Amino acid sequence: MTAQLAFSQLLNGLQLGVLLFLLAAGLTLVFGIMSFVNLAHGSLYMLGAYFGAAMFARTESFLLGLIAAVVGAGLVGLLLDRFALTKLYERDHLDQVLATFGLILFFNELIRIIWGPSSVFMQVPDALSSTVEIAGFSYPSYRLAIIAAGVAVALGLWLLIQKTRVGMLIRAGATNAGMVAALGVNIKWLNTLVFALGAALAGLAGVMAGPIVSVQPGMGEPVLILTLVVIIIGGLGSIRGAFYAALIVGVVDTLGRAFMPTIMRTLFERSTADAAGPALASMLIYLFMAVVLALKPRGLFPANAGATR
Repeated sequence: MTAQLAFSQLLNGLQLGVLLFLLAAGLTLVFGIMSFVNLAHGSLYMLGAYFGAAMFARTESFLLGLIAAVVGAGLVGLLLDRFALTKLYERDHLDQVLATFGLILFFNELIRIIWGPSSVFMQVPDALSSTVEIAGFSYPSYRLAIIAAGVAVALGLWLLIQKTRVGMLIRAGATNAGMVAALGVNIKWLNTLVFALGAALAGLAGVMAGPIVSVQPGMGEPVLILTLVVIIIGGLGSIRGAFYAALIVGVVDTLGRAFMPTIMRTLFERSTADAAGPALASMLIYLFMAVVLALKPRGLFPANAGATR
């Protein structure tokens, strides 16, 4: 294990973490404010990747692809909320799970109909195709830009939630939606705004992941599982918890997959290590989640009294 490899994998973990944060922030807002379980959130991530890749293929402009992904996913989220999901908000969570699972199947088939079953590829923008030197180590510029963008979005969300009137209404709606509605606020449109914002963040995560992953039907389901782990570890409804937990999960998952097989070879014979190492690496974040739930059932950074923080 070289220092360059360890440094690169650590930053890869942070890069995965900020992508997970973009997904978890929107999902935890929706759950914390609306108490709505949206399993189709990963499909919005997939749509963002496809919208961005399609625009990039037409214009060769990554910026236009990014705008198309964010706006397109946000519009899909808005339409879903107003015309498909709004009647489910008063239903129990089982109905919400079944309905949004059906949306996963619908969007996967829709993608296959429009773009086909094969993977779609999106290039790294030319301006970010090189590497940068950090403390004597080299690292891809594009992956570093993802980290910077994720941190910037986290700061923007904090300012929105804590320093604006809209953020005040969001926090109030998370605490007591009935009282906010009684004061004259249109709680349905507030919920729509939150849902569309979450969808736009998922689309942003999808388009940023596009150049480094395979854009293909069903790509939203694996990342949705990681996102749910992040929300459980961080605390339902907590933006701060989503940010810290996403970084933790990203680093633990990446370093575990990179180094656990090597560590196992130092403890066991090679055949046993090669079989157990990858399996244990894939289990690390779930073991960590189990420990967190045992010690702090509300998560490491729970929102106070259900409010979004």
